[in-house]
Amino acid sequence: MATYTVDESQRKSARVAGFAYLITLVTVVYANFGIHDRLIVESNAETARNILAHERLFRIGIAGDLIYCAGVIVLLTALYVILKPVNRVLALLAAFWRFVFVLMWLVMTLNLFSALRLLSDPDYSRAFDAAPLQALASLYLGTRFDHYYVGLLFGALASTVCGYLWFKSRYIPRALAAFGVISSAFCVVCTLIFYIFPDFDKHVNLWWFDSPMTVFDIALSFWLLFKGLRPFELAHHDKARDQAQLGVA
Repeated sequence: MATYTVDESQRKSARVAGFAYLITLVTVVYANFGIHDRLIVESNAETARNILAHERLFRIGIAGDLIYCAGVIVLLTALYVILKPVNRVLALLAAFWRFVFVLMWLVMTLNLFSALRLLSDPDYSRAFDAAPLQALASLYLGTRFDHYYVGLLFGALASTVCGYLWFKSRYIPRALAAFGVISSAFCVVCTLIFYIFPDFDKHVNLWWFDSPMTVFDIALSFWLLFKGLRPFELAHHDKARDQAQLGVA
């Protein structure tokens, strides 16, 4: 059985990853559920009025998305440092897939800027009637959904690979790592099926795609912050040594 020791850079990266998990989660939840979902509704006209009436709040939501992207970059870097000794190639692959996920979020954010420009720039309002302009802005806003599920596939793939590396390394409890693999792989499968069968959400609620994976991320973040990294074999060896020393004493 392989033993993976932990150096100081990995321990520091574990704390960084733990903070990054939580900060990015709080940021993205507030930006999307507290702001975007509040302003972006089914009616094109009402959405336009909401954005124009609360433009500063809408821009705060955009800033939150950008902060989230920056946080995920920090996270993928920290995870690469932690998991690189286990398997460098797989750790790099997971980092790359998570980077693709970030790129999808950046495209989503650019679309928010585009929609805001269409609605707020007087040049566009003079060139187009209100209804076509609002419909065009809603097109940019609506593509967020598609971009999210494209990015989600790569994010879930990255999480699946990381879960496997966590399991192999025994840096965290194997039960937690196994849950990470299963929940992430479940998200991958659901997302692929959803691409092919758009009415799949009538059978499996969209919330169930990534909610188990999010639970794993939260549990992992607290473990990294409060327990840190400790290989199972090393911990077992230290326990046996301490018991032996107590017996001698």
